[in-house]
Amino acid sequence: MTPDFIIGGAPKCGTTSLHQILDRHPDVWMARNEIYFFDADDPIAHGDFLGMDGPDLDWRDPAAPEVQSWYEARFADAPPGAMLGEDTTTYLMSDVAAFRIKASNPKTKVIFMLRDPVKRAFSQYWHLLRSGRTSLSLEEALSAEHSIILGSTYAPRLRQFRDALGPDNVHVVLFEAFNANRQAAIDEVTGFLGLSPMSIEDVETWHNRTHYPKRLRRLQRLNRVGQILVKYRYARHFGAGTPRMAKLAHRAYRRWFRYVSERVLTEDKPPEAMRDKTRDYLLRHLSDRNAGLSEMIGVDLARFWPGFTG
Repeated sequence: MTPDFIIGGAPKCGTTSLHQILDRHPDVWMARNEIYFFDADDPIAHGDFLGMDGPDLDWRDPAAPEVQSWYEARFADAPPGAMLGEDTTTYLMSDVAAFRIKASNPKTKVIFMLRDPVKRAFSQYWHLLRSGRTSLSLEEALSAEHSIILGSTYAPRLRQFRDALGPDNVHVVLFEAFNANRQAAIDEVTGFLGLSPMSIEDVETWHNRTHYPKRLRRLQRLNRVGQILVKYRYARHFGAGTPRMAKLAHRAYRRWFRYVSERVLTEDKPPEAMRDKTRDYLLRHLSDRNAGLSEMIGVDLARFWPGFTG
């Protein structure tokens, strides 16, 4: 049992909203939450699942029978005949996911949501802060937290997916176009998947709203303590076999995160804007990293992403 389609990224680009909307389609069944199967052992895309077992490396092998059984079980409750879907936003950051998806089912359709790479990088930074993964400034985090840059590097791995699955099995949704006309964007997605059209007039179309701290320094101080627990954030992701101490640490992380969410993350806007010199750097660097992207997807991205030259 494998999915018919996958929402493969990018992070902080509206994929949760797309997941929730498609889950309302009568012919679709979406697996809950992000799964992280095809990149479970990829330390670049998702290093949370590599750890230590004494002196040995502890890792999840997607080819192992027990991990494959775990993955198939995520779809066990789907009704007969439903189109199966999953989403994992780190697949677009992985150099192995495209080829593993092809080996699993070469007919899999993949959807990517892409956003102005500079704004996405800024949003990723705040995501790292909110989840306790960093206590650094944005400028310091650019070299310490690779997901900020890697998550906004679309072109190379999008090309991999098109090569592996064929361009007809890869669909791109621009976050900005989605926000401007969500019905039109969903019509394109359902057409791509071969589904009947769906009206989203009565469907909640905005999920996973972002909240920010009133004072950045307070969150940074909390994170210097909370980072001790962050490595246990996904400790129970694969279920059976989780060591007891890891379960307890995971529970402690959830309590810490709930405290921060309820008492610190209370604002609708970031307390600080991006510095001009940082924006100039990201615009140039991420344009170069995404060279050829406009031509690849047939859209002049400068229309949507001001200053972008890729």
